Amino acid sequence: MTVSAWQPEVPGITEVFHARFTAHAYPAHVHDTWALMILDSGRVDFALDRERHGTGVPETVVLLPPGVVHDGRTVTESGFRKRVLYLDTSVLPAGLTGAAVDTPLLHDAALRDRIHGLHRALGGRELFEAESRLAFVRERLRDRLSGRDPAGPRPAGAGLAVRLRELLDARTVEGITLAEAAEALGEAHPTHLIRSFGRAFGLPPHAYLTGRRVAAARRLLLAGMPPAEVAVAVGFHDQAHLARHFGRHVGTTPARFARSGRV
Repeated sequence: MTVSAWQPEVPGITEVFHARFTAHAYPAHVHDTWALMILDSGRVDFALDRERHGTGVPETVVLLPPGVVHDGRTVTESGFRKRVLYLDTSVLPAGLTGAAVDTPLLHDAALRDRIHGLHRALGGRELFEAESRLAFVRERLRDRLSGRDPAGPRPAGAGLAVRLRELLDARTVEGITLAEAAEALGEAHPTHLIRSFGRAFGLPPHAYLTGRRVAAARRLLLAGMPPAEVAVAVGFHDQAHLARHFGRHVGTTPARFARSGRV
């Protein structure tokens, strides 16, 4: 058995829980949050509101609503590996509980991919990216539970992309949350903001912000500032966070990049 859990600084997510169980059975219990689970391997069996369900399909997403009794257990000797997000009712309203009880297994490869991307962002402490990815997870879950077509058309956003870019340029170091951006731009919906930006500039807002920070880091490194100080100065958490993104964007480490200017 292996377990890893933490509380991210992302509004709406109360806990991230990763685990591998080879022989485990949860007793009947309830949560005051939504439990959104994907399986990476194995099979799981659970009862929700006294009706049993089971899955081992990789594309399947399990959604357990708050306040409804459920349990869970391993099915095979190899057990299962899972990743769970516990979401409060700001993400999914309690009014969708009935729909979730009726259909706790969502066979939706696109939703599963969105949740996987959200877990990766959370694991890398990419909080602005995680907020963006959570917005799209929430949108698809609400569409599925309310019976709307997830592939249906979304409204275009004239001018929003440019205004959001200007906002990101002004807040490159301190950053901004999606909620703050939506309020600053006239209560625009988060997913509408992200889609508008992507259509206009070819990348999501969080990637644009990271690129701006890397560009600022290059200038400071060549000016002689130590990498650890550069990381904080341009808005990264620490030197390791800077190094991860700097390597992806520039193809070398911040220290080697800095030394290259002194050769």
